[in-house]
Amino acid sequence: MELDRDLASVQQVRNLLKQAKAAQDVLKSFSQAQVDDIIKAMRDAGEAEACRLAAMAISETSMGKYEDKCFKNYFAAKHVYDYIKDMKTAGIIDSREKLWKIAEPVGVIAGIVPTTNPTSTVIYKAMIALKSRNAIVFSPHPTAARCTAEAAAVMNRAAVAAGAPEGVISCLTNISMEATQELMKNPITSVILATGGSALVKAAYSSGKPALGVGPGNVPAFVERTADLAKAAEYIIAGKTFDNGTICASEQAIVVEECVAGELIQQLKRYGAHFLEPEEVEKVSRVVMLPNNSMNPRVVGRDPQVIAKMAGINVPQHAKCLVAPLNGVGAQWPLSYEKLTTVLGFYQVKDWEEGCEKCIQLLDIGGIGHSLAIHTTSEAIVREFALRKPIFRVLVNTPSALGGVGATTELAPSFTLGCGTWGGSSVSENVTPLHLINIKWVAWHVAIPERPAIQPAAGTPATSAAGSVDAQIVQAVVEEVLKAMKCNLK
Repeated sequence: MELDRDLASVQQVRNLLKQAKAAQDVLKSFSQAQVDDIIKAMRDAGEAEACRLAAMAISETSMGKYEDKCFKNYFAAKHVYDYIKDMKTAGIIDSREKLWKIAEPVGVIAGIVPTTNPTSTVIYKAMIALKSRNAIVFSPHPTAARCTAEAAAVMNRAAVAAGAPEGVISCLTNISMEATQELMKNPITSVILATGGSALVKAAYSSGKPALGVGPGNVPAFVERTADLAKAAEYIIAGKTFDNGTICASEQAIVVEECVAGELIQQLKRYGAHFLEPEEVEKVSRVVMLPNNSMNPRVVGRDPQVIAKMAGINVPQHAKCLVAPLNGVGAQWPLSYEKLTTVLGFYQVKDWEEGCEKCIQLLDIGGIGHSLAIHTTSEAIVREFALRKPIFRVLVNTPSALGGVGATTELAPSFTLGCGTWGGSSVSENVTPLHLINIKWVAWHVAIPERPAIQPAAGTPATSAAGSVDAQIVQAVVEEVLKAMKCNLK
């Protein structure tokens, strides 16, 4: 009897999780040297297959740019490896005279993969999972199922060839919402590593399992009057157009001081920005955004010429990005929301204080906790923004998309960017293998804590001094704690 599609997909999840659990039971006993040999082999495979996987992703999703996806795959393999290769993630990772820290794996990880980064996310998550001695089962987006599965297969083959147990990395091929729910809620799953839309990330956090997820990144780019305007324009366009805006840390709106706005506009045009007229803003808004202020999936990661054609307007062939001047933030101005494509909002403000407030408004509608870019030569302004903004990444004089993932900054190289509790996330950092280990502590006796002199309560008989001095002190401490808890020592 042939199972229905949804039942077959759920059964596949259960089978893959059982295989992953068996593999992880073996992997957890591996030494640091064995683990490091495995991830080195995975790095080599990721580098070698970076362009082939990029071509598969472009062919299947029609999102982004081939050369940028090649770089993302290479970055996920080479740069992530360089950052994590010396991390201690197995055995005793810190030993002091009276205190040891021992790393233990978390178990089997559910890896949720977005359609915007369908292969680089797999390479990155597989690397950090196995570095921390965990198995991982991937759930791809339906529109990127083949390239995601192939990326997982590449990583699994390399890991197994280097000594990892078979089944340590796997991917669903029968995809359904029921399957994803089963993957997140199954008792074998230990942790969910979720990258995707807000609804999916919320589902991960409501699954009853520990989850590391990310929220939306409606990233403002503030240009202050002391900025190098040519460099700011170059970096903003480079960040926004990298892989056609599919990275969640990519710039979403420019906020610039009026006194330098004219020159910045000229510099932005020099680097490929095409400014829309008011009636064109309306047309593009209707194409890019849906009535609920979410993004139209048909324009994610698309060239500006494709978006312009859909909107019924003309833009030059050399245009790299559409820029929409806006007068406000919120539902009346749909392009003020997150847009994972080649469209930017544009605001002029009178000074940095008003700019600060405008950025907060943009973050409030969908980017709390994520990132903010600032272009300035004033450290005092950076300090004001860093202290006042409800975000965990202030990216200074760098393309936001690349700075946020750690490509052009010293942040940890990562494709899972935590948004902290402000953004509904359990982590505020870029996720690394150190977020995927449990720490076991071994602690030796060092001292008995000093206690205050205690006068017997009225009517309380004095206790006899029995046992050693240390034993008396310990007993006294216990008695005082119990008294504070209004308990009777039996």
